Amino acid sequence: MRKKAEGARTLFGTDGVRGKANLYPMTVEVALALGRAVGMIFKRHPGKHRVVIGKDTRLSCYMYENALVAGLCSMGVDTLMLGPTPTPAVAFITRAYRADAGVVISASHNPYYDNGIKFFSADGFKLPDVWEAQMETLVSKSPKIFEDALPHENEIGKSARINDSDGRYIEFIKATFPRKLSLKNLKLALDCANGAAYKVAPLVFRELDAEVFVYANTPNGLNINDDCGALHPELVQKAVIDHRADVGIALDGDADRVVMVDENAQIVAGDVILAICAKDMMLKGLLKNNRVVATILSNLGYVTALQSMGIEVISSPVGDRYVIQEMLAHDAILGGEPSGHIIFSEHNTTGDGLVSALQVLRIMIETGCKLSELASQFKKYPQVSINVRVGSKPAFEKIPGLTEAIEQVEKSLGTTGRVLVRYSGTEPLLRVMVEGPKRNIIHQHAESIASLVKTQLAP
Repeated sequence: MRKKAEGARTLFGTDGVRGKANLYPMTVEVALALGRAVGMIFKRHPGKHRVVIGKDTRLSCYMYENALVAGLCSMGVDTLMLGPTPTPAVAFITRAYRADAGVVISASHNPYYDNGIKFFSADGFKLPDVWEAQMETLVSKSPKIFEDALPHENEIGKSARINDSDGRYIEFIKATFPRKLSLKNLKLALDCANGAAYKVAPLVFRELDAEVFVYANTPNGLNINDDCGALHPELVQKAVIDHRADVGIALDGDADRVVMVDENAQIVAGDVILAICAKDMMLKGLLKNNRVVATILSNLGYVTALQSMGIEVISSPVGDRYVIQEMLAHDAILGGEPSGHIIFSEHNTTGDGLVSALQVLRIMIETGCKLSELASQFKKYPQVSINVRVGSKPAFEKIPGLTEAIEQVEKSLGTTGRVLVRYSGTEPLLRVMVEGPKRNIIHQHAESIASLVKTQLAP
């Protein structure tokens, strides 16, 4: 359950390219080169090509959007600009417009001063590692490699802005909710994280007849995820209490994840949402192969509960792209992460916060249960997580004493708990997680490992 440091790849992380805006790797020059790299890959295949580009609401998105458009058009690829659009909407629109690829400019749940660029293939899935490796190789070479492949003047790409993508996506989302059902008897508190779903999310729930109290839906380029959204559910928790709402829904900056809050303002995280939906689908005979995919971060208590119901739980590395890969490999139609990325492959090809929320609301209506009642069926094991900021990411074997410390904790916990130590794929962090039946003991274990790392890798 340990992840070693990445090898030669330095540009792409677990979810595309990400970093602080205007600093490497998130520079305009890299964005331009990425656009040209995609175009160069497409040039190996005959015909005219087009790419969909969406973004979230952070200030720096404008410059990356223009750089990507310039790079793609310079290589003869047409671009379709969507403006502020949820990540899952870009995946859907890429398929709907039969585009060759989709690009999302977003750092998801990160603060405004970060940004990122991630890619979808023509079928709406995150690009496989081999494609990203090809792009990274091209970007690392001299700019002359692109100059030698530039098209003739009459083959330069065109750019157009698409104005109906919001409406298309809203109708797509509503179609995932049964027509015979309505949200008219539900009060919802909705936190849009001042992000990409600030327009579409309120419309989806209102058009399904819910009473909606909307928060964090006035983006200004600097307030995305700022004390709001899925990483700061305290805003929607307070809203649930203030409005006596039935449910709270907190999206993140690009709306591919969701955290929910029950009527008592208690947080219902992603792995609980996954468990609720898995049980419902199994009881209805809709859970293909009675199998779900969860990451190595999923709480052992929830995994054990699902297994006791006869549901097989496949473990994947962290990152929704890896969850999807395991779903495809094991013929599963449901997977997710504790962070709130839940993938219903019969509805979308990536995590979709709105789809996930609607599935939980559907189960509440059909069962007549409150969200607290649904969540209470799954008991969580105590879990302690510590993030250690690091200056480098060497292989664990090269950090004196780390491997031995992990093995010692694993031996102490036996079968009643587990240890997970891994590098973040998007930030300069090493994450230490220890899980077990007694919180005070696992906290000591986590602190001992984290302290060792701090002495070795402090920036």
